[in-house]
Amino acid sequence: MSNDSNPDSTLVIGAGELGLAVTHSFATNLPPNSVLNVLLRRSDKPSHQALVSKLQTLNVAVVYGDVANDSVDTISTLLRGHGTVISCVGFAAGPGTQMKLARAALAARVPRYIPWQFGVDYDIIGRGSPQDLFDEQLDVRDLLRAQSQTLWKIVSTGMFTSFLFEPSFGVVDLAAARCRALGTWETAVTVTTPEDIGMLTVRIARELWDGSGVVYTAGDTISYGALADAVQKALGKEVEKEIWSVENLVKELKNDPTNGMKKYRAVFAMGRGVSWPIEGTYNHEKGIRVEGVEEWLEKHLGGR
Repeated sequence: MSNDSNPDSTLVIGAGELGLAVTHSFATNLPPNSVLNVLLRRSDKPSHQALVSKLQTLNVAVVYGDVANDSVDTISTLLRGHGTVISCVGFAAGPGTQMKLARAALAARVPRYIPWQFGVDYDIIGRGSPQDLFDEQLDVRDLLRAQSQTLWKIVSTGMFTSFLFEPSFGVVDLAAARCRALGTWETAVTVTTPEDIGMLTVRIARELWDGSGVVYTAGDTISYGALADAVQKALGKEVEKEIWSVENLVKELKNDPTNGMKKYRAVFAMGRGVSWPIEGTYNHEKGIRVEGVEEWLEKHLGGR
């Protein structure tokens, strides 16, 4: 571990939906003498200025850098000195970014690192899945596991709950009262809301770490059949149901191999590494209340 790192200094990389959730959860319960910084890319857009102002009201300092285009050495300089670094920059930053950030964290001798692995169980899915971006996540795990100077925690959260209801994903279309099963109606998926991921990640980051490893969370683990039932209950009417089989989804992807959404559908339809029992999760073992699918629907539909 680094001898010049401030153990009370935390750097959050990125301020998208998850980055803001992590930052807000940290900032609203920031202990005395603690420092919280957020790494952002420079921008002249009014939305960026509004974001910076919002962070300042939370007593969060902004560090500027470009993780997609800066070198490992440049990024490591920005990370150096922080006791904990949490990456909230996802796949949108482009291929290679996850490995670059991991290498930068190790080069900076960051004592504790939480990489962007908020999602599925990449170890179980393995290499060569329909979603080729997942292979880089395994590269990151291999890199972190091969060293002992930096402690790391991977927070496996499953899918963002809201993504289940994204019309472009195709599983649930609330406006059209339509539900589709990826694979079969018995295939299950684990989901957690970004707000709960932020809260749980902060809890994990503030604990004493006696080693590295994977931590699982779950707002809900639900089959597509149970999801359709929950949607029908929330809407108060029958929904149109359809099964998208693994065979058909793989065929669609083969005909459109660069379509990211089709890659995700095929992976989730296969059902490997995309769900786990709630009973073994961090939030269940700690007795922390989180939001399930039915609660999400009630909040967004008013219980209709």
